[in-house]
Amino acid sequence: MRFTPSILGKLVEPINRRRFQTIVDSHDGDAYDKSFKSWDHLVVLIYAQLSGATSLRSLQAGWNANCQHHYHLGSDLLRRSTLSDANRRRPVAVFAETFALLAGQLDRQMRREGSAMLRLIDSTPIPLGKLCDWAKSNGRIRGMKLHIVYDPDSDCPRVLDITDANVNDAQIGRTISIEDGATYVFDKGYCHYGWWTAIAAAQAFFVTRPKTNMGLKLVCDRPLAAMHGDGFTVLEDAEVSFASKGDSKLPIRLRRIIVKRDEGDTITLLTNDLERSAADIAALYKGRWQIELLFRWIKQHLKIRKFLGNNDNAIRLQLFAAMIAYALLRIAARAYRVALPILRFTDLVTRCLFERRHIAAIDKPPPVNPSRRYPRCSPDQMSLD
Repeated sequence: MRFTPSILGKLVEPINRRRFQTIVDSHDGDAYDKSFKSWDHLVVLIYAQLSGATSLRSLQAGWNANCQHHYHLGSDLLRRSTLSDANRRRPVAVFAETFALLAGQLDRQMRREGSAMLRLIDSTPIPLGKLCDWAKSNGRIRGMKLHIVYDPDSDCPRVLDITDANVNDAQIGRTISIEDGATYVFDKGYCHYGWWTAIAAAQAFFVTRPKTNMGLKLVCDRPLAAMHGDGFTVLEDAEVSFASKGDSKLPIRLRRIIVKRDEGDTITLLTNDLERSAADIAALYKGRWQIELLFRWIKQHLKIRKFLGNNDNAIRLQLFAAMIAYALLRIAARAYRVALPILRFTDLVTRCLFERRHIAAIDKPPPVNPSRRYPRCSPDQMSLD
């Protein structure tokens, strides 16, 4: 009889075990946990994300209750103390590089020749409870911050970073490697003139909003080719420069676009893109809402509100495991051509983790064994020849 792996076994297949072990060896990830390897740790935390386990006890009970599947997953029984120690000591870089591996794989699935590269940059706070008294505060929340560079075409974060809540967004933005020809869309929190200059020097573009105290003076007006867009109207399109004495810090041409939304409010956009129309640039900034939807999906469907540890290392590991689970769901949905909405597909996966069925037919009942004959009528019923 042909072996059918479980849903969880099929989900983790895109993680190349050899490359994963190379990552583990480069960071000495198995130095302190000889019996609980990094692979065991990763699979258990992915299971915790998809099963909804909110405590070490519930995670141990649910995982050990399905021990018949451990062999094919390459794992073993779980002990709470062992997992707690691994959460405290295992290097976060092991999970971080594993996520980068999956993000590149998901990007290759959606690569389109000749399409413009769009990158949305933003961050979202991760509030922590009072038990994490070591967490730093930014004046509003005490906890951490999740920084993401999101590719809306592949529907996957390409860059992921986790910092304290009081770290400035622009500080993380400067660490992002700039891609030639890409367009970066971000809000006014990423205002840094040196970074903007680096983007322009790399033949890339940015679309952002200027701060209210930013002094700009008009250089020349530009003709408005298309004044109306989807839900907005372009009021002004002009080239501008800085009115302050620090003009030499930004030796690039800037373009200011004033847009009035149909709801009534007006926003100002700033960009170094001199080729696109004003309506297209306004549409790019309007599309920034997609990363907000990503944050909402992550917080609603992944377990990042309750953590399996109160130390900094455990929380970072769980956040990266959540994003790895997110990438695996996207890869599986596209590899098996699942026609279901991603929300329904995720719900079915969480309920069928240890069932042996095909992912492509996850919404259908398992097939009847054709080798077994079923009587067409009741054995007590008299048949006539």
